[in-house]
Amino acid sequence: MAGAESPTGCQAELEPVVSLVDVLEEDEELENEACAVLGGSDSEKCSYSQGSVKRQALYACSTCTPEGEEPAGICLACSYECHGSHKLFELYTKRNFRCDCGNSKFKNLECKLFPDKSKVNSCNKYNDNFFGLYCICKRPYPDPEDEVPDEMIQCVVCEDWFHGRHLGAIPPESGDFQEMVCQSCMRRCSFLWAYAAQLAVTRLPAEDDGLLLNAVGMGDQDVIKPANGAHQDKTLKENVPEQGRDADKEVKAERNDEPCTSSSSEAHLQTVFKNENIKTEPQSGCRLQELQAKQFLKKDAATYWPLNWRSRLCTCQDCMKMYGDLDVLFLTDECDTVLAYENKGKSDQATDRRDPLMDTLSSMNRVQQVELICEYNDLKTELKDYLKRFADEGTVVKREDIQQFFEEFQSKKRRRVDGLQYYCS
Repeated sequence: MAGAESPTGCQAELEPVVSLVDVLEEDEELENEACAVLGGSDSEKCSYSQGSVKRQALYACSTCTPEGEEPAGICLACSYECHGSHKLFELYTKRNFRCDCGNSKFKNLECKLFPDKSKVNSCNKYNDNFFGLYCICKRPYPDPEDEVPDEMIQCVVCEDWFHGRHLGAIPPESGDFQEMVCQSCMRRCSFLWAYAAQLAVTRLPAEDDGLLLNAVGMGDQDVIKPANGAHQDKTLKENVPEQGRDADKEVKAERNDEPCTSSSSEAHLQTVFKNENIKTEPQSGCRLQELQAKQFLKKDAATYWPLNWRSRLCTCQDCMKMYGDLDVLFLTDECDTVLAYENKGKSDQATDRRDPLMDTLSSMNRVQQVELICEYNDLKTELKDYLKRFADEGTVVKREDIQQFFEEFQSKKRRRVDGLQYYCS
């Protein structure tokens, strides 16, 4: 569409032309996203009676629990019924959470859907997301002061959201990974580095020349490699200048790589990451110990994981206890993933949603079906032609324009019907 010239003779900037098809496709995409996030949650009943829901859509109410107050989360139904006019933060989904709406954290509000709640939900976990702050930078999203285009990625462990540039590792293309574990969670769950060497799609930036290294590559990262049956935590010295070594030592000193493990496997993982003189015998059937017997990298960075990577985690008795002590047992549950939740939501919504036109057609006889289809095609053709005029002229379609179209369409229809001649046999 050509831009109109201003009185000064300068041509106005060209405005993008959006077709009706584009609008419909965008609406369908937004509807699918809404089904994915909200489809697995009940929009009419408070989820409190279900206990700590495995995964659900959650919100935080800035009106009822502003920053400085205790954090609280509310379910989808309560966001509609009890906080409809309030300022809400969308938390996307979180696991093992029980609705707080109306409990002791809300001083002047009683839940309309389920008022008989306990004072607090002691098993709920909260972070800065409940006050609309995200990432290590603790900024809102969207951030009006941040002009850098950067997507936010959710950590599958802590469920906080992070800017891609604040994760210490370059995010792959969005379709190339399924889940992310942030830097802090990788430090806490350092056993994941042994799996990362085999499974992760992480790409680490090299400090020297800006090249990208795969997680199984070689560089100035910490390298865990077997020696005389034991596992040692060493830093590669080859081809690393003295200045780089000093910087590496400073990083290691800052990040405190002490492993968080269960009591039963603490000695084993201490051997993996710190002790050089203690030897361990491989545990029969433990996939983790087999991987730790091989060389792998360990760096202060986030990791990115492909589809179904969780199924590769060891589930032996010692590892399961370690997961429990680290509070990450959910990693062994494929149904815990956001993808599984979204797919369930889409499936449920597809079952519930019925096309009203198809429902109407199924209740008609053959003649009525043909007449309805003809009317529908006439409406579609005339509406398309009507809207095309606005597109050609570069004008905006207003509400009164749509009302005028349907008034004219109904008038034409009445004239056609009144003009019909009926004959009796």
